[in-house]
This record gives sequence, C-alpha cells and structure tokens, in this order.
Amino acid sequence: MSMTSSATQKNTVSIVGNLSAWLFSSIGKKFIVSITGAALVIFVIGHLAGNLTIYFGPDVINAYAKKLADLGPLLWVIRLGLLATVGLHIYFTMLLWHENVNARPQKYAVFDPIKTTLFSRTMRLTGLVVLVFVIFHLLHFTIRIIDPSYQNLHTELHGKEVHDVYRMVVLGFSNPLISGFYILGVFLLAMHLSHGVGSLFQTLGLTNRKIEPIFVTGGKILATILFLGYASIPLSILFFGLGKNTLP
Repeated sequence: MSMTSSATQKNTVSIVGNLSAWLFSSIGKKFIVSITGAALVIFVIGHLAGNLTIYFGPDVINAYAKKLADLGPLLWVIRLGLLATVGLHIYFTMLLWHENVNARPQKYAVFDPIKTTLFSRTMRLTGLVVLVFVIFHLLHFTIRIIDPSYQNLHTELHGKEVHDVYRMVVLGFSNPLISGFYILGVFLLAMHLSHGVGSLFQTLGLTNRKIEPIFVTGGKILATILFLGYASIPLSILFFGLGKNTLP
C-alpha cells in the first residue's frame, strides 16, 4: 500500500470520526432534530395542499393522485425517505431527552408548570401518538390494507381508468371512528408543531430574544391553520355530506 493511499485512508477515517463525534454531540443532535423537523413541516404543508383538492371535485383530486402514482418507483423512494426522516427525528429527539434526564437525575424539588407550556411538556407523547397515527394513515389510504375493498375503487379520468381516491376518502371518513381518530391525530400533530416550529428557529440560531416571539406566534398560527385544514375534510364529509352523492 502506498503512503499516499494510507494517508488518504487515515484522513477519511479522521473525517468520519469527527463527523460522528459532532453528530452525537448535543449541538449535532439538536441540528438533526431541527433539520428533520423542518423537512417534515414542509411535507405536512404540501400534503395538506394536495388533500384540499378534494373540494374541487373528484376529477381534480383523482388527477392529483394519478400524477403522484405516475412517479412510479420514485414515489416509494420519496415515501421511504420521509419515513427515514421521521425515524431520525424521533431517534435523535429521544437521545436529547435521555441526555437531559441524565443531566438532571433528580427532579426539581418544586415543579412549576407555569414556566413551561402544555405543548412543550407533551412533545414526546404527542410525537409518539402522531407516529402511530401516520402508520395507520399509510396502511389505510396508501397501502390500503385496513380496508382492502379500496383497491377495487376505480373511475374514468380523461378516458383512462384510475383509482378513485375521491370516493375512497369519502368512504373512509364516513366512518365516525376513522374520522375521530384522524381529527385527534391532526390535533396532536398541531400541538407538536405549535411548540416545535418555534424551537426549530431557536435551535438553528436563526432567532434572538427580540424576534423570538414572532417565530413562536407564527408556529402557533401555522399549527392552527394546518389543524383546521386537515380536520375540515372529515368534518365536511361527516356533517355536511361532502361527496356522499358519489356513494352507492
């Protein structure tokens, strides 16, 4: 082995070692949590925009769904990437939590809940419940094994047979239990985001004491908009009969 090759290997090992050390440092873990959190917020916003096309009628949401399906294997690469992002977000969040617990092995003699918000005190719990909700949602509407009959829903779009996503969503949310769990899931997601979005900018060093309240308020407003947007769909189907005319 040449000296040049040996030196290159040593440099590579050194770089990997330094990167690993930084990654699992307090700063590195917070950075990963923030970056993955930001990516997931962007996805949640985009996903809502796609879901809201249901209000424009069957053809619009079915065309949107077909464009996604036409991505083929790339769509599953994106989905797996999102799942990996969720996994990293949860894993590094739990590492940070464990680090904080070790730093304060004894609970405070006096607990003052006024100094913290309900959102910040329930971040881990809401995050885990949201994970369960996301898995159920994927099995229900994406993989369609909760109700296999969804696989047989088809309609015609521009002369081609496509999966009838519109009718699938209407059928799914016509079940009060499904709608109730969905609304609970997006409510907890909104709680998680309400605290998480504000913390994200602080962790990345993009805020200061003067403008921090703006990001905190912005996070709460965004969380409220996302909750109302997502919850409006099952509520519209359950209580206002959206799409019921398409059912047999």
